[in-house]
Amino acid sequence: MTNASHLNPPPPPKRLIGYARVSTDDQLNDAQVDELRAAGCDRIHQEHGSGASRARPVLTKLLKDLAAGDVLVVVRLDRLARSVRHLLEVIEDLETRGVHFRSLRDPIDTSTPQGMISLQVLGAVAQLERALIAERTKSGMQAAKARGRLAGNPGLRERRPEAIRAISAARERAYLDELVASAQTWLPTVRQLRPQHSWDDVVRILNRRGHDWTVERLRRAVHRMVREKLANPELLSRSPRRPPEQHLMRLVAGIAIADPDLSLRDIAAQLDQMQEPPPRGGRKWQPSAVRALLDEARRFGLVRF
Repeated sequence: MTNASHLNPPPPPKRLIGYARVSTDDQLNDAQVDELRAAGCDRIHQEHGSGASRARPVLTKLLKDLAAGDVLVVVRLDRLARSVRHLLEVIEDLETRGVHFRSLRDPIDTSTPQGMISLQVLGAVAQLERALIAERTKSGMQAAKARGRLAGNPGLRERRPEAIRAISAARERAYLDELVASAQTWLPTVRQLRPQHSWDDVVRILNRRGHDWTVERLRRAVHRMVREKLANPELLSRSPRRPPEQHLMRLVAGIAIADPDLSLRDIAAQLDQMQEPPPRGGRKWQPSAVRALLDEARRFGLVRF
């Protein structure tokens, strides 16, 4: 008789990976670590920094390294996210990659139906919060107008330096918050391609994957990540100068490096979608043309596989 368990082996156990964050004012985070270990976490990543800080290099690297089937575990929601909106963005990104999330002291566990319901309630609360803030802002502006007052920040209207500095600092914090939250979707590709490849090629490859970068915006983003010590300064080095006729070779090499699993036919299809004219004429790229450019790129040391 055939052993059914042999034909259908049980799935591998989920990896529980903990994340603990403590303020720089705290002495130790032993309590969080103890709870995470008691919950079954075999790996625990610890970060020190204030809750107001947007720079969390340990969390950024952890989110990038998580793989499908992993479960990210925290003691409380505020250990992971700075706001409800940030929390939902992180969880949504994890779910698209097959990674689950669990908070030990909150009813959030995206691997269970009950936990997903709690998450949906949290999303509804966040949406309501945004609507209430917008309504209060609108009502406040109408009341101020009825009293003959000008809406907005009086310090900004009067061009007070301290008000301008405060607004500028708030915008910079929000900008860094957005970069850190999205870094795992674009920074790995930049690390793979820079500085061997030009910013133009990196932007084209990223945008082919659904992003909406310009060279100026991407360079500014990488500059900021370097300044916060979240990226290597080498990414900003000048790329080697190469003759214009090597443009196609660099582009093909960049596509192959960004996704080594692509076949020659896949790369040809991407070049067609980018509307790059084939090197020897014709309307469509052929795998043989891609292979020739990859061989040339290997001779120049652009690719090593």
